[in-house]
This record gives sequence, C-alpha cells and structure tokens, in this order.
Amino acid sequence: MTSLVNDRTTTPAIRAFARSITAAQTPEIKAMTGWLAELGRQAPAGHAHEQAAGYGMATPQELNALRAARGTAFDRLFLQLMTRHHEGAVKMAGEELTNGRDRRMRLLAKDVYSGQSIEIARMKEVLESLPA
Repeated sequence: MTSLVNDRTTTPAIRAFARSITAAQTPEIKAMTGWLAELGRQAPAGHAHEQAAGYGMATPQELNALRAARGTAFDRLFLQLMTRHHEGAVKMAGEELTNGRDRRMRLLAKDVYSGQSIEIARMKEVLESLPA
C-alpha cells in the first residue's frame, strides 16, 4: 500500500506515514523471514496471508479500489486500510507476547505492538482531520 502513495496523494502526512511504515516494516520483515529460514520454513509469498484470519489484510478488491483512488479519496482509504492492517499486527504481536517462547520474536512483537499502536492513533487523528 505504501508504494502507491507518491503517485496518488500530495498530502504531507500521508507521505510521511508511508515513509515511516516502510522504514519500520522492512527490517521487521527481514527479521521474521530470517527466523523462519532458521526454522527451515518459508515465508509466505508476497502478502499471501489468510484474509479471513482477522489480521487486517486488505482484500484484492480493496487494493484495487486503493489503486484507483486519488487525492482525498486515496488518503481516506489508505488510512482506513493501513489502520486496520496495523490493528491486525498489534493483535498478532499481542498473541506472540502472550504465547510466544522465542526471545527474539517476543522482542520484535514488543516493538511492533508499541510502534504500531502509536501509528494507529496518529493515523486516526489524520483521518479525522481530512476534508469531507
């Protein structure tokens, strides 16, 4: 979703969110992929996650709508989808903190839980401030 931002909005806050999200999630993805490789498991291809699992993944239809949107319509949909995506990550991180046994993954989960909870609050503030 963040890769769509530069061509679809001029809103500084949305562009800043995209940069921040990319900067935070790139090392998180590398850490999780490396952890899976150490366990002899493969990471899901692309974003091949189960949408029905309740972890905030956008559906193909939602992503197509985001690709088609521009300006304020894009900003709203981006924030709605990214907030839901972050809420799913916070849910997963909470599950790891409750049930996880791997120290590295628990540390990563703590960072994800904290960082994405803060971003959720910020995204909701920006969403509420957008023109109707």
